[in-house]
Amino acid sequence: MATRASQLFLPTLRDAPADAEAVSHRLLVRGGFVRQVGAGLWTFLPLGWRVHQRIVGIIREEIDAIGGQEMLCPVLTPAELWERSGRSRYPEVFKLRDRNDRQFVLPMSHEETFTFHAAELQSYRQLPQVWYHFGTKDRDEPRPRGGLLRVREFIMKDSYSFDRDEAGLDESFARHAAAYRRIFDRCGLTYYEVEAEPGMMGGSESRDFLAPAGSGENELALCENGDFGADTEVARAVPTRPDFPPALDAPEEIETPGITTIEALARFLGIDARATSKAMPVVKADGTLVLGLVRGDDRLHDVKLEAALGSAFRPAEEEEIRRALGAGGGSLGPVGATVEVLADEALREGQFVAGANRDGVHLRGVQAGRDYAARFADIRQVREGDRCPACGGRLSLQPAIELGHIFKLGTRYSEPFGATFLDETGIERPLVMGCYGIGPGRTMAAVIEQHHDDRGIVWPDAVAPYAAHVVALPGVEEQAEAAAQALEQSLGRGAVLLDDRDARAGEKFADADLIGCPIRVTVGRKTLEDGRVDVRRRVSGEEERLPISDLETLR
Repeated sequence: MATRASQLFLPTLRDAPADAEAVSHRLLVRGGFVRQVGAGLWTFLPLGWRVHQRIVGIIREEIDAIGGQEMLCPVLTPAELWERSGRSRYPEVFKLRDRNDRQFVLPMSHEETFTFHAAELQSYRQLPQVWYHFGTKDRDEPRPRGGLLRVREFIMKDSYSFDRDEAGLDESFARHAAAYRRIFDRCGLTYYEVEAEPGMMGGSESRDFLAPAGSGENELALCENGDFGADTEVARAVPTRPDFPPALDAPEEIETPGITTIEALARFLGIDARATSKAMPVVKADGTLVLGLVRGDDRLHDVKLEAALGSAFRPAEEEEIRRALGAGGGSLGPVGATVEVLADEALREGQFVAGANRDGVHLRGVQAGRDYAARFADIRQVREGDRCPACGGRLSLQPAIELGHIFKLGTRYSEPFGATFLDETGIERPLVMGCYGIGPGRTMAAVIEQHHDDRGIVWPDAVAPYAAHVVALPGVEEQAEAAAQALEQSLGRGAVLLDDRDARAGEKFADADLIGCPIRVTVGRKTLEDGRVDVRRRVSGEEERLPISDLETLR
C-alpha cells in the first residue's frame, strides 16, 4: 500500500538552516529527512530512517555473504574493559559513573566488547569467525559540523574477524575489502580505497574508503596517472626540488635581525624558500621536548608527527623553548640542539638555511648528518603539485568523506583480554583480529554530496526512500490511487509515496524534486481525458506520457 504524504511526518522547508555549509546538511534538513536535537545530535525522521535502513540492508547482505554473524552489544560499557585496552585515556571517550560510583564509557567502537566475548573461543577448530553489529556509538566531538558528517552520536556497522594467524587475517581483510567495494558500488558512490593511518585503533595496517566531496573532512591525494591514492594522513609524496645556493664546507652564520618568518628570510637572503628549514618544538605526553623539522615551504602534519613520535603531543611554550634551545620562535634550528631532532625525509639531502638557536641569527649551508644528527620520518603535509612516489606523476588533492575504514589489529586487543585458542599441538596462542567499520549515516550524506542538483537530491535507486513519487493534483484523487496501485505492482509493496496533501501544485513539484525519488508520476486534469500520466526520471529529466495500466510494468 502506498504511503500517503498527508499522513507522513514530512516537514519540508523552503530555506536551509543558516549554519548549514555542507550540501547534504542543507538538503537533509530541507527535505525533512533529519532534525537536529543538539550539537552533533540528530534524529532521523521517517523519510531519513527509510534511507538509512536501505543502506543498512545493503551492508547486512554483503557482510552476511562473507560469513558475518550479526549480534548486538550494549552501548553502556564497563570502563574496566577500556582501561584494559588503554583506550580510556582518549579525550574523545565519553565517561560516566552510576549511582554506586562504578565507571562506564559510551564507546566510539566496540573492539573491547567483542574481544571480551571472543575470549570464549577455545580451539582452532572454531576459527575463523566474523561477528558484527549495527551499534550506537558516542564520541565527545569538540566541533560537530556538517550535519551527519561530524556528529557526537551515530550508528555504525562494526565487524570483527578472529583468525589463528596473520595469513588468516590477510584473507579476512581481503574479503571485507571486497565486500566494502560491493557495498559502495551498490550505493552508487564514486570512491577510492587508499592507505590510511590506524590512529587510536592501533594495528599494523589500515585502509580508508574515501568518497570525493566538497564537504569532506578527509583529504585525498591522487596521482594523475591513476596508480596512487592515499589519505594525506599517510600519503608519501615527492616534493619539488629546491634551487639550492652554492654549497658550503661548513655552516656560516648570518645576522637576520627581526626576521621570524620563512617568507621574510627567503626575501632577505634572496633564496628559494624551499632551501630553508623551519623548526617546531613540541612536547610529548611524557614531558620530553622534541624539535620537529620540515622544509621551509612545507607544513608539519599533526597526525604523521604523532605517529612518528609514538605519542600525543602539544606545542612547546615559550619558556620551555628558551630553556631547551636558547632562542625564541623564528630563530630555531637543529645545529647544536641538545634535544631529539625529528626531521622530515625531504631534509635528508642538500644544504638548507636554518635557525642558529640565537635570536636574530641564522645559519647557511646546514647539512643533515654532517652538522646535526636527526631521526628521519615522513612528517610533512602533502601539497598540490607534489610528485607521485610510484610513477612521478603530478598529485592532486581533493576533500573526501570517509565512508569506511578497515584495520589489521593483530593481537593488539586479544593479548590484554586473554582471548586465546589452542592450536593443533595444544599450544595456547592469541587470536589475530581485524576490525571493519561503516557509518550508514555518513554514507547517506556522501550519496547526497555526489548525487544532487540545484533542485534537490537525486537518489540512486538502491537507497532511495521510495522508488516512485506520485503527485496528485486536485480533482484526480481516484486516478492517483490507481496509478499508485499500478506502480506497487511493478516496484513492490511500500515502494510508492503518494502526495495526496491539500497543497499547491508548485509546492508538490518542488517537494518531489527536493526529496529526489527516482521516478515522479504526475496525475493531473488531462488524465481525466486520456487516462495517461506524466512519468519523469529524476536523474535525467526525461519525461513520457503513459497509460496508467502501463505503470504495472514500469522499471
